[in-house]
Amino acid sequence: MTKTRKVALITGGGRGIGAGIVRCLAGEGYSIAFSGVRDASAVEAFVADIESLGVEVLYAQADVGDAEARGRMLTQVRDHFGSLNLLVNNAGIAPPERKDILESSEASYETVMRTNLQGPYFLTQAAANWMIEQKSADGNFEASIINVSSISATVASVNRGEYCVSKAGMSMATQLWAARLGEYDIPVYEIQPGIIQTDMTAGAQEKYDKRIAEGLTVQSRWGFPEDVGKAVAMLARGDLLYSTGQVIMVDGGLTLPRL
Repeated sequence: MTKTRKVALITGGGRGIGAGIVRCLAGEGYSIAFSGVRDASAVEAFVADIESLGVEVLYAQADVGDAEARGRMLTQVRDHFGSLNLLVNNAGIAPPERKDILESSEASYETVMRTNLQGPYFLTQAAANWMIEQKSADGNFEASIINVSSISATVASVNRGEYCVSKAGMSMATQLWAARLGEYDIPVYEIQPGIIQTDMTAGAQEKYDKRIAEGLTVQSRWGFPEDVGKAVAMLARGDLLYSTGQVIMVDGGLTLPRL
């Protein structure tokens, strides 16, 4: 009998850190569902690339900040795969404009918080209830949740305060969900990436090239999406089953206290 593959849903999985996570989980043999805001035609090549690894892939176009879109996305996953073992809350946005916190707008704050915190919080609620339902039906069912936040959860950037607040909120959400889901044996983890080379950081390439060369990070290089993806794969394998609620730093030592 062929063993049923586990199913992972990765939000914002079509590019950047999310794409690195998708690749690594596909390498672990997971069936992949991933979301993004772009039209399906924009991710056709990426889907084909992941399918070439021998796994089934579903793309669900959805804005995680939209409650109806989140609901449709989970329905697509349920209808297509029938189960969900792993949720990776990865989708996130930077502020539309980087502005000093003395000048930033409520509109920008609300936009960032809706996508980076409110959306993942209530997606986790819905996914967790589904996972509990699956565990009730099958005592051997395995499930976990991974939140991808940022070093900005603890490192202050006064020109993008709303982003920092959203990531700090995600850190508390990780602790809350870990505490609540412990009785169901559903571990919840957080990964805090540092400076990762993606389209989101492309505009700051020169700035961070210089700062990394000057010693900003202990390991003198940019991080790559696969660095985060490998951390997700480790957690998804169950390598840290007795560590629910914990934070994994993927920042090249940037936040390591140094004299």
